[in-house]
Amino acid sequence: MRQVPLFCLYTGEVTSISRSSFLRLPIVVVCLVLGAAAQNEWQKATDLPGVDLSGLTAAQKPAALKMLREQDCNCTCKLKIAECRVKDPQCGYSKTLAEAVVREFRAGKNEDQVYAVLREMQKQGPVQPKLLEDPVTIPVTGAPFFGPANARITIVEFSDFQCPYCSLAAPKAAAVAAQYPKDVRVVFKQFPLDIHSNAALAAEASLAAHAQGKFWPLHDKMFASFRQISRTTILRWAQEAGIEMKAFQADLDSGKYKATVAAEQAEGMKAGVMGTPTFFINGKRYNGPFELQALKPVLDAELQAVSGNPRLPAAR
Repeated sequence: MRQVPLFCLYTGEVTSISRSSFLRLPIVVVCLVLGAAAQNEWQKATDLPGVDLSGLTAAQKPAALKMLREQDCNCTCKLKIAECRVKDPQCGYSKTLAEAVVREFRAGKNEDQVYAVLREMQKQGPVQPKLLEDPVTIPVTGAPFFGPANARITIVEFSDFQCPYCSLAAPKAAAVAAQYPKDVRVVFKQFPLDIHSNAALAAEASLAAHAQGKFWPLHDKMFASFRQISRTTILRWAQEAGIEMKAFQADLDSGKYKATVAAEQAEGMKAGVMGTPTFFINGKRYNGPFELQALKPVLDAELQAVSGNPRLPAAR
């Protein structure tokens, strides 16, 4: 598999990761791509992060890609739309423009007509991304969660135990749930990034702990010391959390939960996850700051919208 060299400004490390993982790196983990070839990936890419090109004909797809490579994103990045999608996959502006181009081609419009729609959108200035995107289905059965099982709002978090921003988000998720003790549950889903060397191991360890009813104690310990995560520290923290170590080590040694971690990564990518942490509120990707003050009106509106609906089934 083709590898892409990266220099991470957060850790100061130079590493190589798979191209598929590069395309879903979080923008908050700022990385500089080394080498002209990597810088020009967007010019050759036939698929763009977060852009569904299915349904286009054999003639429409190259026409859409050509337009996205030539036209400017209307945020402040000064990049082409396709370039912005590859280099900043969480940019809502390029995503909105790209989706519009694909939508118009799917509707049967010719290149001139699609270009006219795009130009009109560009003239209007930056297109604000939706705060909540359209709902998608995310399986949650068996996943760790806190809050009432029949809560009217389910927040699904795709997370990486070595991501510094996931570490910051963890107590915020707890604070949000505490403000809505009867109405919000938070479900944790695994999304370890290749750039973090022990993230996959930590994900497997958390699921081994979950099997013993100890997911959250180990979750808290790993996020509290995410820079120190290694097999040695995970084993120490697991013992401190009261986990039965013989079964726990056997699960890690056998790779029992590798397939589960891979499946949740695939679920995340299907749902449009491109970095960590990413949150979904009742299946709708949330594009705002994960702060109680910003979330409160969103959650209150969601509660009002579902007030007449029966409570959701348990996630067990």
